[in-house]
Amino acid sequence: MSVIPLRPLSKTYQSKRLRTTHNTYLTILEALRKRNIPVEMLQLINDEVEKFNNFSGTEKEEWRELSKSKARLLKLLEKKLKIVQKNHYMMLWMVLGMSVFGMPLGVVYGSVMGNMGLLGLGLPIGMCIGMAVGAMLDKKAKEKGNQLEVASSI
Repeated sequence: MSVIPLRPLSKTYQSKRLRTTHNTYLTILEALRKRNIPVEMLQLINDEVEKFNNFSGTEKEEWRELSKSKARLLKLLEKKLKIVQKNHYMMLWMVLGMSVFGMPLGVVYGSVMGNMGLLGLGLPIGMCIGMAVGAMLDKKAKEKGNQLEVASSI
């Protein structure tokens, strides 16, 4: 059993974001075809691809459905097989670092200096800490072979 192909887009569609999302999805599916994936998981992946293949609508509706389908597929891969895209953890931890480390550091720094206008100073520090933690986790995922050779999109 193999991953079924994603249907091609209509030639009349002009949306750049639809074409970009479609190409990214195709790249993800191609990367999955090269992996040894359990049959149960292949069935779930094929079901997700089949949902989009059977969908028809306007250009905007197709982009929305394709984006949702891609997100569901990536979430499924992350939960079940621990497979993530490149820079997945770095993007995740960048935001977490800003909120978990940066905000408290900014509050402490602003309080100590007596100027709460310096609150924002902690955000870039937290962002750097989060990116470092995320890069470390991405490196571990790559070493374990749990990283797709597809860049994570913002």
